[in-house]
Amino acid sequence: METFYYSRLISPVAPLEIGVSDKGLMALEFDRGKFPPKSNTAVSWKESSAHTELYVRELNEYFAGGRRKFTFPLDLRGTPFQVRCWRALLEIPYGETRTYADIARAVGCPNGYRAVGLANNRNPIAIVVPCHRVIASDGTLCGYGGGLDVKRKLLELEGALSGILAA
Repeated sequence: METFYYSRLISPVAPLEIGVSDKGLMALEFDRGKFPPKSNTAVSWKESSAHTELYVRELNEYFAGGRRKFTFPLDLRGTPFQVRCWRALLEIPYGETRTYADIARAVGCPNGYRAVGLANNRNPIAIVVPCHRVIASDGTLCGYGGGLDVKRKLLELEGALSGILAA
């Protein structure tokens, strides 16, 4: 049985749930009262601020405007296509945005912007794997698991709102 550790973080944008494995951060989710998941009996979840301390510290630095890049390890778990998409998201610099079509081209699937959108929707590590930096081809905000208000706050924090996005 694999053991994961979790804690909660009250951030400026929303309450967050942090999940870590022995390999790194594997979940950063918006608190909806359903964490940790109880459906998988092959894993055990233990609340532990000691195991999540590094992640909480770097996230707090990010929210305070003092961190642009995270240094902790990630434990990305998904299909090969999802992981390719999530790795492409990690290449979007702080303060910049890309479109779903940009990400589709980056993963070698130029017509796969809808598949990229689905992979973003399944991203288990919000904020750190920055799906909030992905916008519609017309430059507008669209689709975000934390809600468009949270997406806007994150982009404002990063100074990425301009043109249509700032409207």
